[in-house]
Amino acid sequence: MSEVLKKVKRQVEILAQAIDNTGALKPVDLAERYRCEELTIKRDLKDLRSEGFDLHSERKRGLALSRTIEPRKVKQLIIQYIGLANADTAVDRATSLMVKALKERALVNVVRLQQCIEHRRSAQIVYRKEATEPEKQYIIQPHTLFQSEGYWRVLAGNEGIIKQYHLNKILHVTETTHAFKPIPQEQIEDMFRYSFKSWLSDEQHRIRLTLSPRWTQRIRPMQLMETQVLTERGDGSSLLEATVSSLDEVAAWVVSRGEGVTVEAPEELKAKVVALARGALKNYSSG
Repeated sequence: MSEVLKKVKRQVEILAQAIDNTGALKPVDLAERYRCEELTIKRDLKDLRSEGFDLHSERKRGLALSRTIEPRKVKQLIIQYIGLANADTAVDRATSLMVKALKERALVNVVRLQQCIEHRRSAQIVYRKEATEPEKQYIIQPHTLFQSEGYWRVLAGNEGIIKQYHLNKILHVTETTHAFKPIPQEQIEDMFRYSFKSWLSDEQHRIRLTLSPRWTQRIRPMQLMETQVLTERGDGSSLLEATVSSLDEVAAWVVSRGEGVTVEAPEELKAKVVALARGALKNYSSG
């Protein structure tokens, strides 16, 4: 890891330690921990303060953070830190798979897509969904790159519809001269908030699922999505309520759970579950 990246990683760690400081941590202690000069740590603290983190050092309390950090910034810091911590390993499966599929073209595509996002320019992509299908060209308005279910994807507009494209299947990217108006950040955050697995859209569906006692025990410690509310009942079962952007993904999840997960609402979700279950049964019918 380069010295610049080590510095950024160290600063994020210093910030985390300041939040959870119960041992009167001082700059001299951090200098000893990171095997650097105390002046280096003081520069780190100055950099963090310039980023808006209200860090200060008290004689008795040591290093402390005066104001809480807003959730959006916390998310950014976590993503940044995990990326830096795993930069020299194969932990990042999404990036490893993309490089395996596209080799050096992966870097070119990522950079060009990010430049289109920053320049607010449409991109022309060559896309192939499956290896047996022909290549197709699309003009997209890329809004953000993200990881989901072990793959890199780009959230983009296409013919007025927000879609996501699998980066492993994008063979070529060209920045065009056509400008576009980006989606408000709040709208993008809502899409991720209501995403059940990987599907992102501006749709919203309120779902209600009944979980058996066995599935209640399994789901209780899990946070499947940000909007979920789990209400336990006296018999050990529970009601799972949430707002999601895709009923298809929820239906597939319900069917894959098998016995013990039942749809209460909406009716459209019930119909999708029944259709999927019947389709699966046909694979085992005798005639």
